Amino acid sequence: MLNLETSIQENKSYNNLTISEVEPIIKINLRSRKREFSAKIGKILSIIPPMESNMSSINDNYSLLWLSPDEWLLYSNNKINKYEEQINLEDKLFNQISKLNQGAVTNVTDHLVMINLNGNKIYDLLSKGCPFNFNDFMSKKGSVAQTIVNHTDVILHNINEGNLNLFVRRSFSKHLWSWINDSARFV
Repeated sequence: MLNLETSIQENKSYNNLTISEVEPIIKINLRSRKREFSAKIGKILSIIPPMESNMSSINDNYSLLWLSPDEWLLYSNNKINKYEEQINLEDKLFNQISKLNQGAVTNVTDHLVMINLNGNKIYDLLSKGCPFNFNDFMSKKGSVAQTIVNHTDVILHNINEGNLNLFVRRSFSKHLWSWINDSARFV
């Protein structure tokens, strides 16, 4: 494995807003149209994939985000200190899902960066560069949205009131980080 080098090297705090990159965490894309898939994931991870659109399922170790009727994003709630933990989870999912032709398992850990936004000014900040209407989203714990922030594709996960995880492609993360920091100064 290559040495993990985070794209964002700092945490920032502004009035009622804290912004930080959360690394290293496991991020795995899961896809399936098979009925048995949900039961299989439930046995492996002790979490059932959400079937309601734009929602998530969460347990102590993992969050599972609905991205489309046959696609979910799995990420760990805690930092992973050992590369072996990531490989073991990926192998377990691959052996019990992909090898048995139940679906696809793709490790996207290095593809996506997770930025945590915490505070009561999150939606004021995001509204400056996002066409999405956050009225229902911010009051619904566990809601998920795929949208654009400052011309950059993102996945938003509303953990709870005042706590949001934002996923962005690594190649766009520094650009989005700069925009977030510039805009946060004026919120």
